[in-house]
Amino acid sequence: MNIEEFDYVLPESLIAQTPLKQRDQSRLLYLNRDTGETEDLHFKDITRFFRPGDTLVLNDTRVMPARLFGVKEETNAKVEMLMLTQIEGDDWEVLLKPAKRIKVGQTLSFGEGKIKATCIKELNQGGRVMRLSYDGILQERLDELGEMPLPPYIKERLDEKERYQTVYAKAAGSAAAPTAGLHFTDELLEDIRKQGVHIAFVTLHVGLGTFRPVSVDNIDDHEMHSEYYQMSQETADILNQTKAAGHRIISVGTTSTRTLETIRTQFDSFKATSGWTDIFIYPGYEFKAIDGLITNFHLPKSTLVMLVSAFSSRQFVLSAYRHAVNEKYRFFSFGDAMIII
Repeated sequence: MNIEEFDYVLPESLIAQTPLKQRDQSRLLYLNRDTGETEDLHFKDITRFFRPGDTLVLNDTRVMPARLFGVKEETNAKVEMLMLTQIEGDDWEVLLKPAKRIKVGQTLSFGEGKIKATCIKELNQGGRVMRLSYDGILQERLDELGEMPLPPYIKERLDEKERYQTVYAKAAGSAAAPTAGLHFTDELLEDIRKQGVHIAFVTLHVGLGTFRPVSVDNIDDHEMHSEYYQMSQETADILNQTKAAGHRIISVGTTSTRTLETIRTQFDSFKATSGWTDIFIYPGYEFKAIDGLITNFHLPKSTLVMLVSAFSSRQFVLSAYRHAVNEKYRFFSFGDAMIII
């Protein structure tokens, strides 16, 4: 398939720059895969679509304040570093701006040396592997010095860091938020539990793939970047019981979906496991894990639009996107959502 088949026209004015004051007041577009029915709602109405025995799966990753601004030690030239993935110990895959001036052996300093990063390997497209040194605990230094790594299409500064975290975020390690989960409140999750719906958690740390566009014309030639995932025994048991009882698994976001599909494909069931996934889901893929999907509106020609199109159909999804544009929905990370069942 050609990348142009996943394009759509989006006015820049519809790209949400700030989150709403109330998480569950965002809009919700309902898509029925069987009938083609659609309906304009608000996110708090999502309880309408759950049945007793369903399992709702959330990604509990927590975004690190991993954008650092510092200097190159040799020249004092300004540099920006975005920490993406912990490789091993204090070695991290990062994106640098400007990258071309940073070579193996050179050191960057952040917060007057509170964090130092030495380049140990050069990667493509601005990527580097950096070895960090710091006093104390890295997370504390990042909380002190770092900023939230908001996507480049968000131009406004985020005053409240927690608004780029889900209310259930726990496992620190992401370079971006699993944004479909930003709409949930503690109260809404409790209402869902009271309906007899199980709530289960997986972890997928969002990494480099979120920041890199598809650069090939034929999507069969695209290679996904690997991201770390983890599933607990508790979650595996809930999911296996849900499937065995003939109930539905509803995934919140593309990150949860990729985790569930990776594990179910590998083991033909769910199990406690962890590892790295580069699964690429696009039309023609046969879903093995999920029966419903809650997701935001994604960038044109992105792998995320492809995943959503695979779960329904490309024509139906792009028609829904055109409807959302006409109705002035808010798009991308701080934007509105859809539920597809």
